[in-house]
Amino acid sequence: MRTLGLNTLFGTRRTKELLHVNPTIIPHREEAREVKAYVYDYDAASLEEHEFNEVEPCFRFRHSNRISWINVDGLRKTDVETVCDNYGIHGLLVEDILSIHQRPKMDEVEGVLFCLLNMLYFNETNGTVEQEQISIVLGKDFVISFQEDASRDVFNPLRERLRITSSKIRQRSADYLCYAMLDLIVDNYFLVMEKLGERIEELEEQVIRNTNNRALARISALRKELIVLKRNIAPVRDLLNGIIRSESELLDDRTTKYFKDVYDHVMQAFDLSENYRDVMVNMQDLYINNVNLRMNEVMKVMAIVTCLLAPATVIGGIFGMNFEKIPYLHNDYGFFIAVAVMLVIPVYMLWIFRKRGWF
Repeated sequence: MRTLGLNTLFGTRRTKELLHVNPTIIPHREEAREVKAYVYDYDAASLEEHEFNEVEPCFRFRHSNRISWINVDGLRKTDVETVCDNYGIHGLLVEDILSIHQRPKMDEVEGVLFCLLNMLYFNETNGTVEQEQISIVLGKDFVISFQEDASRDVFNPLRERLRITSSKIRQRSADYLCYAMLDLIVDNYFLVMEKLGERIEELEEQVIRNTNNRALARISALRKELIVLKRNIAPVRDLLNGIIRSESELLDDRTTKYFKDVYDHVMQAFDLSENYRDVMVNMQDLYINNVNLRMNEVMKVMAIVTCLLAPATVIGGIFGMNFEKIPYLHNDYGFFIAVAVMLVIPVYMLWIFRKRGWF
């Protein structure tokens, strides 16, 4: 039964999800069943919040002379194209928004700044890192975000800050809003890494106490999740570096230092993911060493038993020869003498082994 369960134990399906990605094949994205559009139109004095079941009502906020954040939850090709056409977003960016398994990146196309990256979540039930692609478009006095999953995101603290009149985000331009969104996404990486760190600590104790196939399976599973983590964090460095070096008119010089702060956080997260990877490699080495140690213990016991039985085997073989005359062969006490010798010699050998510290 232990052998039959190994495929399920090691989660080969997860490996296929991580590695079988072909960027030359156009992926098929399922259309969202429903689309929600949330609009936050604000300036330093006031804030308007709106929720729509379609995207068309959002278009009237383009010329509101205030800063607008339009958050579209659920992706449909027609809706994304309609929004992008109305806000002058290039068709190439539409393809990136609708893409699947896209590498995080930043582009400047026809007066807008485009960021694509993944929000990460930790599934407590499966112990896996889940990702959700988010596209952020920064334009003149507007920010548009496209999310795949309408049920969750990491922007609730941002919404709360928008409702505070004296908050810094209400006093700044749209690029500061873009910074705040990227900052929340990156900060959430640390929450996911904290969960993975707890799993790694538990696994390390398990490997030390009990080395078995289940521990090896958990090592393999956690290494796969670290691949997901590193795959999503590493490209964000280039994304933020591109924003910092950009000379776009959409970016205020005062906001550059905030993007540098997010860049520092990403570098810290990347270094931490590398540390986690080193810990997992060391843990796998520890597992192998423990297995070898157990095997050496077994081989040592078997070797000792073989050595202890060797004198009895030799004595029994000698007196089992088919010669007519063998000393003590017909002695009344010959059997007892042979058995005594067979017992005395192994006891003496045990004393010698113990004295030399062989066990």
